[in-house]
Amino acid sequence: MFPTVAQVLELDALRRGAPQVVAGAAGLHRPVRWVHISELADIAGMLHGGELVLTTGVMLPEDRESLARYIDDLADVDSAGLVVELGRRYTDALPRPLVRAAERRGLPLVVLRTEVRFVAVTEAVHAHVVNAQLSRLRASEAVHQTFNELSVEGAEPDEVVREVARMAGAPVVLENLSHQVLAFDPAGRDAQALLDGWERRSRGVAPVGRTGYDRRTGWLVTAVGARGRDWGRLLIVGEPGPPPRADDPDAGSASGPHRHTVLLERGAATLALNRLLERDRESLERQTHRTLLSGILTHALTVSDVALRARALGVPLEGRRLVGVMLRPRGGPASAALEAQARLRDFTETAALAVRERGLTALTGALDDGAVGLLVSLGPSDDEHAALEGFASALDRLTEAVADAPAFVMAAGSSVGSLRDARRTLLEAAQVADAALHGGRKTGTYYRLPDVRLRGLLHLLRDDARLQTYVERELGPLLAHDAEHGTDLVRILTVYLDHGRNKSAAADAAHLSRPSFYDRLHRVERILGVDLDQVESCLSLHVALLTLEAVRR
Repeated sequence: MFPTVAQVLELDALRRGAPQVVAGAAGLHRPVRWVHISELADIAGMLHGGELVLTTGVMLPEDRESLARYIDDLADVDSAGLVVELGRRYTDALPRPLVRAAERRGLPLVVLRTEVRFVAVTEAVHAHVVNAQLSRLRASEAVHQTFNELSVEGAEPDEVVREVARMAGAPVVLENLSHQVLAFDPAGRDAQALLDGWERRSRGVAPVGRTGYDRRTGWLVTAVGARGRDWGRLLIVGEPGPPPRADDPDAGSASGPHRHTVLLERGAATLALNRLLERDRESLERQTHRTLLSGILTHALTVSDVALRARALGVPLEGRRLVGVMLRPRGGPASAALEAQARLRDFTETAALAVRERGLTALTGALDDGAVGLLVSLGPSDDEHAALEGFASALDRLTEAVADAPAFVMAAGSSVGSLRDARRTLLEAAQVADAALHGGRKTGTYYRLPDVRLRGLLHLLRDDARLQTYVERELGPLLAHDAEHGTDLVRILTVYLDHGRNKSAAADAAHLSRPSFYDRLHRVERILGVDLDQVESCLSLHVALLTLEAVRR
């Protein structure tokens, strides 16, 4: 906000005096808070620090000790520097004791070789300071207005991080307390370079205080959280700066002034507030996992993006065996009701807990159709079946301990050896889970493709127009007859075939007398023009009935 002594010397009002630095050049970086004109030798007692003193020297003492004490007094009150105009007291040069004392204290000492209007200097510097303060206030107001709007709108973490990066013009990362990346914006730079080895690099940056600047890395860091419960850090990733100067007042401070401090803290406050206001939302970890899983299924993210983001989350997917897993609560997908959404969110967190308990590595997140998806990442020495069995057992145990936990179907796709094929294993798991809800018999604690058998296969193909045409061809006349006459002949045929064509058992199951049941079977034969004593006819009708059930569901 304040110009340095070097910047003040570049102002036109001072350049007219042909300024020359004769001592204390190392202190030219000092900020000039104000300009003070005085001829008094004891002016130090009237200063508060940061003032640039202008004088002609007419009242300065003559003896060596007094000149040195004059410089020491200015340095002791942290004056920004001393400017002496030659011509009135000193003609060609300043006294050597004055110069030596200024050099010893590192106080910038400047001579003006030609006369200048001191009032013009004060006006120029003060205008610079006021304009800088006004610009800072305007920038601060813009920051607060922007993040107030984001708070009101309940902006997602990605939006907040993106806005901080835009206003800072530098990469920004939101991480959890384990130094795993929850959201980031590279600000137009290489995302791979930004996130490569992130956890190791981030752990090495631990400035003192809630907000701190790390000079070694150039990173500005602030904690994210509220009510004494921090859950992450927000970082502006800058460039490493030069080593601090010994005379820099912030040299020993890990949290020295930084122009982006207000911006970073306001962004962190917005993130914390939005999380407090929406307690029923899923955790940021689950949200990030869900984004990656959805990106794989919908092709919204490239393979390289998924690999990069997952690795930053601590879930390596490259060079691993990947298995898609789908957990689908029985009773259909979650409805739009808040209660159903909350139950699905809690179930997702339980699944993530089971993953951690078994020491597995996986992306775990709720999907839009009410299922919980996982992409399990296995190493070369991991046994796939043992890993899935262990996870299923842990999830069963954890859900039994939770009141109102939903019963669920767990299905796994075929393992793949490349992230490019991850979508295939996730889709297969989703299809198997969907089919298992409507039939199938698992051989272990979870379903795989061979377990869903014919009923599951028909469920997977239920949207195929050719299959629907087949149903109409086989059962259309019987369906039409029931609709027109209010009969239940389709049900009678279903009971008969479900009981292995055992008429006596089927009659008992239908709660009809045998003659009445036999009569209805004959009516079915007449309407469909088939012989129910023929195995092939019955097989064809049974497949059509199973398909009809799948289509109706």
